[in-house]
Amino acid sequence: MQRLASRDDGAKPSAFREADGTITNDTSNESHFRSHKDEEGGSSHQPSKLIRLYAHPWTQILLISFIFFCLPGMFNTLSGLGGSGQVDSSAAANATVALLSTTALTSLFIAGPVFSILGPRICFMVAGWTYALYSGSLLNFNHTQNGAFVIASGAILGVGSSFIWIVQGAIMTTYVTEAQKGRAIAVFWVIFNLGGGIGSLASFGLNYESESGSVSDSTYIALLAIMLFGWTLGVFICSPSRIRLPQLQAAAGTKKLTLKSTFWIAVKTLSKWRVALMLPLFFNANVFYSYQHNEVNGRTFNIRTRCLNGALYWTAQMFGGLAIGLLLDSPWFNRPMRARIGWSVVFVSGMGVWGAGYYFQRWHDSPRALDYLLVLDFKHGDMAYGPMMLYMFYGAYDALWQGFAYWLIGTESNDSTRAAILVSAYKSLQAAGSAMGWRLNAQGVAPMSQFAMNWGLCIGSMLIVLPSVWTVTKTTVASEETEEKVINSKGDDEEELTKGL
Repeated sequence: MQRLASRDDGAKPSAFREADGTITNDTSNESHFRSHKDEEGGSSHQPSKLIRLYAHPWTQILLISFIFFCLPGMFNTLSGLGGSGQVDSSAAANATVALLSTTALTSLFIAGPVFSILGPRICFMVAGWTYALYSGSLLNFNHTQNGAFVIASGAILGVGSSFIWIVQGAIMTTYVTEAQKGRAIAVFWVIFNLGGGIGSLASFGLNYESESGSVSDSTYIALLAIMLFGWTLGVFICSPSRIRLPQLQAAAGTKKLTLKSTFWIAVKTLSKWRVALMLPLFFNANVFYSYQHNEVNGRTFNIRTRCLNGALYWTAQMFGGLAIGLLLDSPWFNRPMRARIGWSVVFVSGMGVWGAGYYFQRWHDSPRALDYLLVLDFKHGDMAYGPMMLYMFYGAYDALWQGFAYWLIGTESNDSTRAAILVSAYKSLQAAGSAMGWRLNAQGVAPMSQFAMNWGLCIGSMLIVLPSVWTVTKTTVASEETEEKVINSKGDDEEELTKGL
């Protein structure tokens, strides 16, 4: 059977799935995917314009982006406030450790196989409500100081977030052509982080006159309502089999995967040397969050400036995600060259941002900063502008890092099952690294030590992944396992059809 490969030239796909399951191709492989009904001369009506719009790849990209605007976007508003908006950040820090620990375990061992069996919509609906639960626990904490409930809600959210992030990763990396993956990442990152930006600006307004160190009840109630709305939008998520895209048709034509077959696909996918070198990149994707949110923002500024900084941080994420996405889809370079340019941008920007962060941390640890810690306000002029700008550039750097990591994942496979496995590994290791960072922060490790660890891990992982970057190919060919399953599935179907005749 001829291998399936996505085009890397931005051309419009030439293959489309008809209502009866037929995939027509105006250039080649037409006979490989004909349905039984078509072979018998049957016919069926064309899907309506509304159905075609619903199953369009970019409709689903925009949908999942807006859903994440409402869920993780609003959660980012909380985390960006430092201590989730509380004076005592220990409860939020320990809840985050619980969240990330359960995320790491669930993503690695449970979410990926369950996704391959149940599909994206059911996985999302089972898990999406956990974000609202966490926001509700913080509202409760404002009145009862019940830290145990916050920590338990964080652990439950960790399980839920592992499922929805795998759904998002599979959609973003496989529902569009190879030539559009960078743009899909850019669009998602802009809309997703718009949630954090708008939420932080709303918190800034709600807490502008606040004299306390924690946010008001209205902040938590507003975020909870938005999260519940985003969860309900999950009913519109479309399965891969209905997306009108050639690269997904191999997966659509296979038999349903079992846990055993999914396990062996996962083993073979993760044992590739190129993927193995990406694992440190995955582990360190969020390792710096605790330092940036709790030390740079949470223990430097007052509550209203922390809210304003959150808006700046997530806005910078939007521009960083847009920049790296457009760069990685640049039509002037082939894919191997785009990979190397993208790596260079992330590496150089990392050295610059962390270098500036070193001078901030030296100031933060000096006696002259004692009068400003926890009370530094955006109206303090030059004293505040430097740390605020640094925090904003930390946000842009995070977007560059994660956009590049997702794009590398997209170069490994166009199959949604394999993409889910890679995203599972990414989210699991990302959560494990972030949990380590939050635990060190909760234990009161010196800020300079946290900073040095973050800088070293980030730059080290970029050097380790360089061979994988250097060997990115011009296009991704469908895996031999997927081809074999398509052939076997087609052969079995033809045998059953022959028996029926």
